[in-house]
Amino acid sequence: MAGSFWRYPAVAVAVVLAAPVAHAEDAAPDRQPTGSIQRGPSGLPLPRFVSLKSGRVNVRTGPGINYSVEWLYLKSGLPMEILQEYDNWRRVRDSEGAEGWVNQSLLSGKRTALVAPWQKGKDIHINLLRDPDKNAPVVAMLEPGVIGKIKSCNGKWCEATFDGHTGWISQVLIWGAYPDEQVSE
Repeated sequence: MAGSFWRYPAVAVAVVLAAPVAHAEDAAPDRQPTGSIQRGPSGLPLPRFVSLKSGRVNVRTGPGINYSVEWLYLKSGLPMEILQEYDNWRRVRDSEGAEGWVNQSLLSGKRTALVAPWQKGKDIHINLLRDPDKNAPVVAMLEPGVIGKIKSCNGKWCEATFDGHTGWISQVLIWGAYPDEQVSE
């Protein structure tokens, strides 16, 4: 349920030497394929990733202020997936699968990502690497659920910044970019 984002923890970057490390082979849930591109009324692709611009975002049951507020997000920068557009409203989905409607003014085109949210609560760490190569030196070890800013993705790796640490992470280990998607700032 999206309620877990009400008190979303601050970014946690851990340098841990003896903790288990997640690898790209560890199954990430299936995500939207990047095959044919569908466009919404805005002319932008659907679905697509964005982030929350504000630290207080009401999610409504329908596209308008007359619809009831279903829940409230309290974490700016949280990645969201836009599924549908209606006027100035966007139907979004979070990493846990919860959906609702948000006014477009509360969304940003800046790309962010959650590190392996499907692994949250497990005692593992994910490597942030100096280069886009699984054998590159480790810059930091990230906990599942940490939010970072995406700089670019080449379809297999994303360069991103997590709590001041910039490096590369396997694209299949984040929620905020589709598999094989190319992203640039």
